[in-house]
Amino acid sequence: MQLSPQGSGPGTIDYVQAAICEHQLNWEKHTVVEACINRDGKTALPRVIQSCTESLDRKIFEGNERFFLFANRAAAYFVQGDKQHALDDYNEAVKLAPHNAELYYNRGLFNAAQNDGNAALRDFDTALGIDPKLVPALQKRAGIYQTQGNFSGALADYSQAIGLQPKTAALWSERGCVFLMQGKFRNAIEDEGQAIQLDPKLARAYYFRGAAFAGLDDSQNARSDIATAVRLDPSLERYVKTKD
Repeated sequence: MQLSPQGSGPGTIDYVQAAICEHQLNWEKHTVVEACINRDGKTALPRVIQSCTESLDRKIFEGNERFFLFANRAAAYFVQGDKQHALDDYNEAVKLAPHNAELYYNRGLFNAAQNDGNAALRDFDTALGIDPKLVPALQKRAGIYQTQGNFSGALADYSQAIGLQPKTAALWSERGCVFLMQGKFRNAIEDEGQAIQLDPKLARAYYFRGAAFAGLDDSQNARSDIATAVRLDPSLERYVKTKD
């Protein structure tokens, strides 16, 4: 699926192909469906919504197979800022395909964007109940746990995600941040160091490691890491000034 909103996490999940590969569509119908799917992400959102709506109205697909049309239209509504229509379509898609983990994940992203952490957690829980190896859902659930102060839950999810994708620097850095929030500075330094090894340009990893060094009163390494973080991402400087 190509219309995942900005900031929805690593990777996009394509659950469309299986629904359409068994059909021989004529060219006109094929064009409308492809505009709804928006594989390359270049189709204008109003066109995506129009094409999905037309595909539904013309009953190009019947029954439960229509789930991906609702899902793609929901994603377009989401990015466009039409919250109610987005939620309605996500709900319809889930109703049509209740065993599709990615649908719950995407609805969870929507709920998280509305600051409805409990609804997002329910969706991520369901997604992971269907597919325990869905790393984006583990990552997003861990983030919500972290904001809620459930550090043990966050660490468990980040650790599971790291076990599945050990070369993803962001996961190491995010777990390191949880350790930092707990005051476990040496654990934070280890995780941020692993993140830096995997991605030497990951500014936040230097920043968090610098903060962990500061927690151990290692001012020299703290200053060095924070300076590197600001050089890689100048927007981090405002946090340094705020702290000062």
